[in-house]
Amino acid sequence: MDPYAALLSRAAANPDVLGLILTGSHARGLAGPASDHDVVAVSDERQWRPTSRSPELDEIVYTRDQLADTSDQWQRYAFRGARILLDRTDGQLAELVEAQATLTGPEAAAWAREGLDGYLNQIYRAAKNRRDGAPVLARLEEMESVSWFMTALFAMHGRVRPYHKYLRWELRTFPLGEPWHADTLPERLADDPSGLFPDLERLARAKGHGDVLDAWGPDLDLLRRD
Repeated sequence: MDPYAALLSRAAANPDVLGLILTGSHARGLAGPASDHDVVAVSDERQWRPTSRSPELDEIVYTRDQLADTSDQWQRYAFRGARILLDRTDGQLAELVEAQATLTGPEAAAWAREGLDGYLNQIYRAAKNRRDGAPVLARLEEMESVSWFMTALFAMHGRVRPYHKYLRWELRTFPLGEPWHADTLPERLADDPSGLFPDLERLARAKGHGDVLDAWGPDLDLLRRD
């Protein structure tokens, strides 16, 4: 029996397992020949099994309290598009997965503002390096700006930022509208992160975050390209 099927069988026979959640490429319909199965096993009995990883199966063990903890921002996108394979919690598991994969209103506002300010900081540093004749250093700053940009863009739409691997899938499955296209945004981010500033500025002001921009005062002029 393959490891994934064996896990399903073992969990079904063990009442200590409260649920199984399929994440990753298999959950999103993007699995290829080399894709493993990513499964979160929920059990309040920590002794049930330790987390284990193999080329065929990543089995990650959570307690119910750990699944309810949304403080790890990076981990939350893992639950976007997740499929519940087993639930012995009368629907609580689905609620916890949904809470991981989505942002509350206050979370979205806070992430958007933090991401926007972080993006501005990095592309401002890049602009100063270009001005001073240091294009390689400017590029390094721009590379760091991408993560901040992604956090800001998706939070302004009330969503958790996707991992880069799933950016096209996210934009095709849940479009953001103009000008954030699945066929062009990854390339724009890779080629010229600073060049996205005008589009993000328009969005930020429309979403009520103009004060974050205005706090930069005249320094914003260095980011605008005529």
